[in-house]
Amino acid sequence: MPACLLAPSILSFDLTDLRGAVATMAAAGSKVIHLDVMDGQFVPPITFGDSFVKALRSAAPGLLEAHLMVETPESQFDAFIAAGCERIIFHHEATIHSYRLAQSLKDRGIEAGIAINPGTSVRCIEPVLSIVDLVLVMTVNPGWGGQKFIRPCLDKVAQIRANYPDIHIEVDGGIDTTTLPEARAAGANLFVVGSHLAKSPDLATAVKELNALCD
Repeated sequence: MPACLLAPSILSFDLTDLRGAVATMAAAGSKVIHLDVMDGQFVPPITFGDSFVKALRSAAPGLLEAHLMVETPESQFDAFIAAGCERIIFHHEATIHSYRLAQSLKDRGIEAGIAINPGTSVRCIEPVLSIVDLVLVMTVNPGWGGQKFIRPCLDKVAQIRANYPDIHIEVDGGIDTTTLPEARAAGANLFVVGSHLAKSPDLATAVKELNALCD
């Protein structure tokens, strides 16, 4: 299994001081920053675009991954690559051309990730698992932070890990000090954490605590 890493999400943080929060998380040991991009169509909320990500790039020395919760995700690839994202994750449910989209990212030298919602089975993405670098298993319904962890989604994590031991498996939604170890035991190695960190009284301490659970 690949190395376990925390991937803090900026979704639940105060956007007016986001550079400070990102810098704190990086200094506390975060090597990945997760960017939840929403268009108001694939999911109801709207978050931010590529220019916002570009402004954060200098505050985040690690890997930036864009989680595109958008319709026609391929129309956003070039913009987020130019903004500094080294990994782009799109949703299986947003396209009928998952294999082609993954190929197009790989051809650009970008890590390709595919995400599945709680109601989507692993069987739907099996044809592309040989080409993508990462599978993101949503453990809440996409669109909002602070939702309750959907525990049966861990069965999908275990299924993917059993058949693809070297692929990155990321979990997103409801991850905290209790659910992270459960997800890791199921086979996940990347953990998106948002609201838990945003609510912590000491951000750096909270990041270090979660990083210790990844070690």
